[in-house]
Amino acid sequence: MVRDRSIVVAGAGAIGCFVGGRLAAADRRVALLVRPRVKTEIERFGLRLTDFGGSENRLDAGRLALSEDPAIFHSAGFILVTVKSADTADVADQIAQHAPQDAVIVSLQNGVGNVAMLQERLGGRRVLAGMVPFNVVAMGEGRFHRSTSGDIIVGEDADNTAAALSVPGLTLRASRDIAGVQWGKLIINLNNALSALSDMPLAAQLANRDWRRLFADQMAEGLATLNAAGIAPVSATPIPPNWTPTLLRLPDMIFNAILGRTMKIDPEARSSMWQDLKQGRKTEIDYLQGAVIALAEQNHVNVPLMRRIVALVKEAEISGKGPPGLSPQQIRGVV
Repeated sequence: MVRDRSIVVAGAGAIGCFVGGRLAAADRRVALLVRPRVKTEIERFGLRLTDFGGSENRLDAGRLALSEDPAIFHSAGFILVTVKSADTADVADQIAQHAPQDAVIVSLQNGVGNVAMLQERLGGRRVLAGMVPFNVVAMGEGRFHRSTSGDIIVGEDADNTAAALSVPGLTLRASRDIAGVQWGKLIINLNNALSALSDMPLAAQLANRDWRRLFADQMAEGLATLNAAGIAPVSATPIPPNWTPTLLRLPDMIFNAILGRTMKIDPEARSSMWQDLKQGRKTEIDYLQGAVIALAEQNHVNVPLMRRIVALVKEAEISGKGPPGLSPQQIRGVV
């Protein structure tokens, strides 16, 4: 049976190592398909999982199967896809070649197009969409730190995959509108680029009203685009998406009081796009802002701020100098 076989994490970076580690800590059989650097790090230091609430799990490398070879998919009951969006087609081909036909594939990736790509390459196999609301920072020496709160959301299915994968310290919940959930997360993820361009921790950035106004203006472009396309985003927080720009523009004292009741953010939390620029990697800007811009073009919506943000991120990618530390005014192009 599927549930009796191992859970394989395809592309174990920060999110994949944290999720896989939490599952292994709960005595689930877990295998990680990893890059050589990550494999060496875990073999040397083991896995240390920490979070904003102060919890900590330590696992010896022997608690997981580690491999650079996609043949590790051969024993999979569940495959959690956590690769960057640009690598989705390649990992789909590896799954098609090596995984059992009845393995359940769950995409835990940013963006909204990955499930369609997986389904196209894996015709006939069961593929579920998922959404990870929290950030994980790779701290080095095998430590992966969850820096924001939230439960993973997975598309509802007859076998209740979300419940099958839930363990203490890692809750997965099912949703009947996973497409809306993914668009809701993408709208929030538009801030990833601002975090990367600012070179500031998320908490410090969100504590600054000028940054929040910039985020609000970008989000307003995104929400106008979704509205024109007839897409209703579902919020991952108790705050409806259409209220969020107004909330972001509130004075600091009021905003901070509301945020503290709805989300926990570690003082050193950083976005994955910041991590990409820091390490000289290509970002997922084309799958976040790029997806909204493509939809805006189809529906004749003007998104000038978003286009400028994309251009600035691509400049930072090309320069290879890491996060540029821009101000909100520089991003708006008024300085």
